[in-house]
Amino acid sequence: MIYTARFLRLPATYGPTTLGLRLLHTTRPVGTAALGRIQASQLQKTLTTTPKPLVPKQDLVFGHVFTDHMLTFEWTAKAGWGRPQLKPYGPLQIDPCCAVLHYALECFEGLKAYRDAQGKVRLFRPEKNMERMNNSAERLHLPQFEGSQVLECIKELLRTDERWVPEGRGYSLYLRPTLISTENTLGVHRSNSAMLFVIASPCGPYFPTGFKAISLYCDETNVRAWPGGVGNKKLGSNYAPSIGPQVMAENKGYQQVLWTIGEDHELMEVGTMNLFVFWRTEDGDMELVTPPLDGTILPGVTRDSILDLARGWGEFKVSERKINMKQLARASNEGRLLEVFGAGTACVVSPVNRIHFQGKDYHVPLDPANPESQAGPLAARIYNTLFAIQYGELPSKWSVVV
Repeated sequence: MIYTARFLRLPATYGPTTLGLRLLHTTRPVGTAALGRIQASQLQKTLTTTPKPLVPKQDLVFGHVFTDHMLTFEWTAKAGWGRPQLKPYGPLQIDPCCAVLHYALECFEGLKAYRDAQGKVRLFRPEKNMERMNNSAERLHLPQFEGSQVLECIKELLRTDERWVPEGRGYSLYLRPTLISTENTLGVHRSNSAMLFVIASPCGPYFPTGFKAISLYCDETNVRAWPGGVGNKKLGSNYAPSIGPQVMAENKGYQQVLWTIGEDHELMEVGTMNLFVFWRTEDGDMELVTPPLDGTILPGVTRDSILDLARGWGEFKVSERKINMKQLARASNEGRLLEVFGAGTACVVSPVNRIHFQGKDYHVPLDPANPESQAGPLAARIYNTLFAIQYGELPSKWSVVV
C-alpha cells in the first residue's frame, strides 16, 4: 500500500537535534487497487533503426556515453502506471513548468551490470536499489512501484543492449533509474503525474591503474544532512548543494569533503560515499565502525554488503555507531588508526590517506608493511571479495544473472 504524507513541526521543547519536519503516515492510500500497476509482461519494445557505434573500452568516461535504448514508465493519479516502454534513447519532452524543474521533485538510483568470464551479464543486489528508491519516492509523495516488475524490465533492457556491457574486470554498465514529477503546474504540492525512466552508460574501472588513496577536508561549516531531513534518501536535492563545498576542498588541495555535524564534529559521510573507520579502540579491540542509519546517512548497498561480509568473517568487532572527528584525531595521534575508506557503487571502496581537521593533517597509515601501498589490507580484501562476487567468480546469492 502507498500512503499519503503530511508534515508536523515539532515544538521547540524537543531541542535542536529533533526540531524539524518529520514525515508521518496517514491511513489514506493513494488511489485504489483499480489503478494501473507496472507489469513487465506488458513491456512494449520499439527498437532503434540507427544503432550507435561502440566506444573503445579505453576511451570510456563515466556518464558520457549511453546505450541505444532506455525504459520509461508513466504514471498519473487518475490511471496509475501505464504500459512500460523500451524505446530508443533520446530526450524527454516535459513542460517548462514541471515540478521537477522548480521544486526538485526527483529521486534516483545507481547500480551496475557486470559481464562475467563466461559472458553472462550479472546484477549485484538490485532488489536493494528498488527498495531504497521506493523509500525515496515515498518521502516526496511520488508514486511507488513493484520493484520486481521494474527489475524484469531492466533485465530486458540489458538483454536488448547486451553488446554495451563491456568485458573485463573493472568494466561495467552503469544503470540510472530516475523518478521525476511531471506535474505541469506551479506550486508546492503532491504530484498528479510522474515518470520513471532508466538509462544505461558503459564505464571503465574506477581505479584504472590500481588503488589511488584520496585526501579529505573536514568541512566544519557546511552540513550534508540533519535530523529530520532527507539524508537517508537518494534525492537529487541532496547532491547539488555539495558542489560548492567540494570545489572549496579541491581548491585547498584535497580531493573529497568529510562531512560532519554538531559541536563534536560527528562523522557522517565522505563525498557521496558511506564512511568506514578501522582502528584499535582504547580498550584494545580491533573494530570496523561506520555511522549508524539514524536518518542522516544514506543506506548504501555497498555499505550493507561490507557489514555483512565483515560480520561473517568474525575476525574483529563490527559496529554501527556514532564516532566523531576528535576521537579519530586522538586515535591517529596514539597510533591506533589503521584504515579509513569510503564505500559506494562507483568505487566499491576508496581508501583515504590524509584528513585535514582544524588546521592539521592527520595521516592514515594504510598498510604499514608496505609504505608505497595505496590501500590498507582490509580495504583491499573487501574490494577484491566484492569484485569477485560481482563478476561471478565467487558464488553468492547477491549476484543475479540476467
